[in-house]
Amino acid sequence: MDLKAGHSLTISEITTLLHEARGRTLLLISSLTDDELRQQHDPLMSPIVWDLGHIAHFEEVWLLQNVQGDGPGSEGLAGMYNPFENPRGTRDQLPLPGARNAALYMSRIRRAVLENLPGLDLSADTPLLRDGFVFRMVLQHEYQHNETILQTLQLKQGDPYRAPRAVAVPDPRPSLGADETGRPSLGAEPPPDEMILFPGGRVEIGTDDASDSYDNERPAHFVDLPAFLIDRDPTSNADFLAFMANGGYQREEFWSPEGFAWVTSEGIRAPKYWSERDGEWWTRVMDMERMLDAHRPVIHVCFWEAEAYASWAGKRLPTEFEWEAAARLDPASGLNRRFPWGDDAPNPALANIDVLSFDTAPNGSYPANVSAIGARDMIGNIWEWTSTDFHGYPGYQTFPYPEYSEVFFGTDYKVLRGGSWATRSGAIRSTFRNWDYPIRRQIFAGFRCAADV
Repeated sequence: MDLKAGHSLTISEITTLLHEARGRTLLLISSLTDDELRQQHDPLMSPIVWDLGHIAHFEEVWLLQNVQGDGPGSEGLAGMYNPFENPRGTRDQLPLPGARNAALYMSRIRRAVLENLPGLDLSADTPLLRDGFVFRMVLQHEYQHNETILQTLQLKQGDPYRAPRAVAVPDPRPSLGADETGRPSLGAEPPPDEMILFPGGRVEIGTDDASDSYDNERPAHFVDLPAFLIDRDPTSNADFLAFMANGGYQREEFWSPEGFAWVTSEGIRAPKYWSERDGEWWTRVMDMERMLDAHRPVIHVCFWEAEAYASWAGKRLPTEFEWEAAARLDPASGLNRRFPWGDDAPNPALANIDVLSFDTAPNGSYPANVSAIGARDMIGNIWEWTSTDFHGYPGYQTFPYPEYSEVFFGTDYKVLRGGSWATRSGAIRSTFRNWDYPIRRQIFAGFRCAADV
């Protein structure tokens, strides 16, 4: 069932969507032992059992305690599931439940939510219930934690995570500078330009839809954009290897001072999860290792790496407004699309999305996933770094709580757009804004470049 925007949800629709979301969460952890669920696999990430309890507590707060409220107010999370009181690096020290007790807590809250539904006036014109917003918010919260859990499982200690792969990504093998074996060609020059012109003009950014968008996506507003060029495809492994072969990690002139300080202090010489064996580069995706594929987008690079590559290639990273305009706007008609291909909700046939591929797809694998100006794969596959700091839009209003967006505004975080293979289809749209620290590499992020005309 699509999580359609702009209309109230029925009890049947809410029940179906909640069950589907929980089924996916349980599928992702089905192969893990109790110890693996409780272990802190990396200080960057929570023990997975914490995520499970947090999912249930968020549902308890918003679908039992606050469902008929007005907001805005505090997120309302308390105790060990309050993420601000308990930073990720310390959550293994909390009195976390075992897997059985976490499952019981999730089941108890869900049962109470479903029992409470018939007593709610779902057509009530209150901020939380209007157009089913509070239910969509809780669903998106669980969807987003699915991706967070997968980031943890990519970092998993001990035996590799046994991914329940159920979707094979297509492999059209376009010619992107690789030899006939598909291995990247290691040139030391920037790849040939595959860039598309956006003609510029007055562009609508964001949305006024309040049924499923977050407060940081609102309100819709207009910006004037000069003409610019943007890469047709995300930067590929072959492209990034050319940067490496040309000394990209060692050449200070391509890096910002902050970026070069980071790469030097950390001894970084390749994207995360890459390894070199007998002159060949390999990568790892969950429980699968393979020789690097030239045609797939580079992934698990931080903002500083993306910025340095763009400088080396004689380009730059796009602003988030440029990214959104290239993804949404049809310059010929002046109309905005909800997604690059139109207004139909994303699914694994349209884009590499919804986690069960557990892998990137080669660039250009989804013929429908093309924007009006011809940019490919702007939804799914990889999150894309932009050059923009995370701030509220003009006229921004917090709703329903400041802990989702407002407390993160400032220069510490960079905006990412587009979603990844690990993003659930109900948690992405062309207006969706993700954000993270510039040094983060465990997220499923790559980039594409832009240039001035």
